[in-house]
Amino acid sequence: MHSNYKEYEHIKSYDRLQEILDASDNSYSEVNDIPSREKLTFTNGYYTYCSALYVDIRDSSELPKKYNRPKLAKLYRSYISEMVAIINGNVNCKEINIEGDCVFGVFSTPSKRDIDNLFSTAAKINSLVKVLNYKLKKKNYDHIKVGIGLHYGRALMIKAGYSGSGINDVVWMGDVLNDAAKLCGFGSKSTQDYPIMMSDVFYSNLNDVNKKLLSYNYNRSCYHGNVINTLMEDWYQVNCK
Repeated sequence: MHSNYKEYEHIKSYDRLQEILDASDNSYSEVNDIPSREKLTFTNGYYTYCSALYVDIRDSSELPKKYNRPKLAKLYRSYISEMVAIINGNVNCKEINIEGDCVFGVFSTPSKRDIDNLFSTAAKINSLVKVLNYKLKKKNYDHIKVGIGLHYGRALMIKAGYSGSGINDVVWMGDVLNDAAKLCGFGSKSTQDYPIMMSDVFYSNLNDVNKKLLSYNYNRSCYHGNVINTLMEDWYQVNCK
């Protein structure tokens, strides 16, 4: 959110707080699909079932110690650019957010076919990391590892910010986001952890072909896999050797 200077007035602040806290609880509707941003106000909200995908770089806190600022900026820009491109390429993606080196998307997944489609998006991310590491190596970077977390569940969607300032954003809350982020943190955490991690409920909605690509991670109490996109892998084998 871009800053938009407006002098703080404490009396108006007290009034805003009271208005927000006095808002009716009935303004928070249960909906079947993710509504558009335009339907959100500073006094309403929507509960909806959806899926979340999180991806971030393992041990990213060590990267500033390895590289100078221009080199670090190029690494992050290349990584974030293509993570966003892949996530945005999923027709069911409704929101994309960037938080440091973490990129996450919120997806409308009312059918099992949509769950399988999102799983394919995770496989594309995993394949893209191989290409990125190939290119990074040519520029004298160490290779990176990422974790990818997937979960399906209920979320609350609200508009938050400073009313009247133009500074606001959509905020997502709920276990579907928290658990996807936690699963993401397990991905590639150790040699026993594959990059893609998903909850039991997400796994249970995959088709049988996709389920066979995964195994149960007893240490993390979830399913995981090192699944790739075959078309991207074919390109990698021809062009990145």
